[in-house]
Amino acid sequence: MRTSMLRSLARKTSTASTSYLTRRGFASGSAIDRKVAILGAAGGIGQPLSLLMKLNPLVSQLALYDIAGTPGVAADVSHINTRSQVLGFAGEEQLGKALEGADVVIIPAGVPRKPGMTRDDLFNINAGIVKSLCTAIAKYCPHALINMISNPVNSTVPIASEVFKKAGTYDEKRLFGVTTLDVVRAKTFYAGKAKVNVADVNVPVVGGHAGITILPLFSQATPNGNLASEEIEALTKRTQDGGTEVVEAKAGKGSATLSMAYAGAIFADACLKGLNGVPDVVECSFVQSTVTDLPFFASKVRLGKNGVEEVLGLGPLSDYEKQGLEALKLELKSSIEKGIKFANND
Repeated sequence: MRTSMLRSLARKTSTASTSYLTRRGFASGSAIDRKVAILGAAGGIGQPLSLLMKLNPLVSQLALYDIAGTPGVAADVSHINTRSQVLGFAGEEQLGKALEGADVVIIPAGVPRKPGMTRDDLFNINAGIVKSLCTAIAKYCPHALINMISNPVNSTVPIASEVFKKAGTYDEKRLFGVTTLDVVRAKTFYAGKAKVNVADVNVPVVGGHAGITILPLFSQATPNGNLASEEIEALTKRTQDGGTEVVEAKAGKGSATLSMAYAGAIFADACLKGLNGVPDVVECSFVQSTVTDLPFFASKVRLGKNGVEEVLGLGPLSDYEKQGLEALKLELKSSIEKGIKFANND
């Protein structure tokens, strides 16, 4: 019985992978060649992210880079019967080859959160890693779309921008802080509370990507769940503390690696769709912005062939959201300035 079940599953593999991705919102097949590089591919986020990007039919070449361990990850992932060719690169001397010709570079590199750690606690280690990787990106693939996952995103995106400015390659339309996990969580938590189909839910999340800087706009959520104000406040708090919830649940053995990989794959897919000319691709992301008086801010962004086509406004906010917006600005401003200062200290 077990053997026949496995044989049946094996026969279905080639068609199931693509149909599954299409159902989950990934793009369907395309003949356009696109290279995606993942920096930090052997880590807790990098490995499941590598798997998910291997399943994406828009990817023709997948370059997996880390300081060690990537040849094994690449060999494993390369056996999956989907379109993309997979190559593994290990060590700084191979970073250039991993990046050459990349259309999208995803950066989950760095250390994960542990119990008791804030995203700022990660700064001293991850900031240096991001600075080094972005220096190589400026040299080897200056026109790629950069998807920054490495925390603290509120600081690592400004670090990247300064590195690219120094190299003369900065294009604000091509640098993204990946805040998709905040949106994924907001949708999940809202659907559970409002008792609606999560597949139908849309919730914009603005601000930044840490604690109170994460501001889900549940007043704009669809479908309308008619939730009470105390329910909205509880959902907001849970969305802001989602990462801590997972860190504590894993009891020191990891952070939100799987859900982050999923969110990173969703955002990378949106970038690929935009590059390929699919119209009206909109995702929330932490980008250079004039939506507020802060130089970087997360809001809805329309993606296109050059990256950011349009940074969309916040729309109408409830009084509670207006208060949240004002409350987050000081912390977000400090994080942005911290990243800029680090990048400019040689």
